[in-house]
Amino acid sequence: MAATGERYAAARAQLVGTGGDHGDFRSVVDTGWTLRGGSDPDAAALANILANSRVVGPEGPLSEELTFLVAGGLGAGYILWEFQHDDSRVVTLGFTHLGQYLDRRLSAAISRLGVQADWSRTSGAVGAAAELRRELAAGQPVVVWPDRYLIGYWQLPAFDGQGGHPVIAYAERDGRIHLDDRTLAPLTVAGEDVDRARARVGSYRNAMLAVRTRDTAIPEERLRTAVLSGLEDMVGTLGGRSDSFAVPAWRKWARMLVASGPAKAWPRVFADGAGLFGALLSVWEGVEPAGMTGGNLRREFAAGLTEAAALLDEPRLGDEAARWVEIGELWRSLAEAAVPTSVPACVQARELTAAVTGAVAEGDAGRADSAAAAQNLWALRDRYAAEPPFAPEEITAILAAMSGILGEIYEAEKAAVGRLEELVVARTR
Repeated sequence: MAATGERYAAARAQLVGTGGDHGDFRSVVDTGWTLRGGSDPDAAALANILANSRVVGPEGPLSEELTFLVAGGLGAGYILWEFQHDDSRVVTLGFTHLGQYLDRRLSAAISRLGVQADWSRTSGAVGAAAELRRELAAGQPVVVWPDRYLIGYWQLPAFDGQGGHPVIAYAERDGRIHLDDRTLAPLTVAGEDVDRARARVGSYRNAMLAVRTRDTAIPEERLRTAVLSGLEDMVGTLGGRSDSFAVPAWRKWARMLVASGPAKAWPRVFADGAGLFGALLSVWEGVEPAGMTGGNLRREFAAGLTEAAALLDEPRLGDEAARWVEIGELWRSLAEAAVPTSVPACVQARELTAAVTGAVAEGDAGRADSAAAAQNLWALRDRYAAEPPFAPEEITAILAAMSGILGEIYEAEKAAVGRLEELVVARTR
């Protein structure tokens, strides 16, 4: 994972296979719930709930990758945050369509697929806790949005304030909630900790989504329409002019990496080196699947396009899938440039980050390992918080390399979105 940025399931499969003499990597079933893993929190949550509820497409359970397309596919976004409380700089990247909104992607996907679902929100912690337990007692899995720090298993430091992403709560046993955060083994958290984590972030306090449809086959024509609608939304937004939520965001970021005048230019923000190491690590974590949020998702999108090509009988989508795989490789090059393996501290940080994510995927069994790796990771970050492990000329070279790669990404994604738009418009006329 540290070397390639892969998700834990993919990296583990390279070593132990999917069964046979080298170990059994079949899906684990916990209290009747099948743990299927995943990459994108939103698409994986919906795909996993549908599969466990026996809601299928014409060819069986919907894959996360095809669900990702139905939910609107890819997005673009870049923000450099500066926090005074710990003098940190954090890069937040958006790789999903309208990912800055709590409910847009899941609501759109649910509507397009024609499944029944209920949303609930309440400001009262007691009422929210009771409602969650009623749903679980009735055998109803739900999607919730816990804060990553308070939920505990990501082992984040107390000053973290980056919010969270959707996870599935599917059972309660002995006061502990069983959660599916793209995990591959049972993961449980004390009920009171889940309640606190759900209540922390005001913008999605105590949000909960229950998909009610069960034992249903989604008609092929509806699925085709859903995929086309998701792609239409994607190209409409991603192909726009916004330098915050469309492909031009990458061009803007490329300029900020080497500019000197703007307040958010990296040479200006990091003039004294403080916070640079953490910011570069946040780039690697955001871009690579080995981080918490699934990475840049360009390869997953390509896999979805390959499925869509067969579903829609449109082989040109398969051709575009190959181009998005190439774009995914450009993103990997960017992550490599940001946290180069020629620097020992970078190698160590990558290994520790991957260790945390891998241990989380192992559920309760990996909790001690994730705690130990996280303790070392945050100690390493603190060690280089004021002064990065790079010489001044190395910093200049890193930022220049990143800027150049981002320029390539901008041009490649702009062209790829344009081609997709032509295909989608032709199919929807």
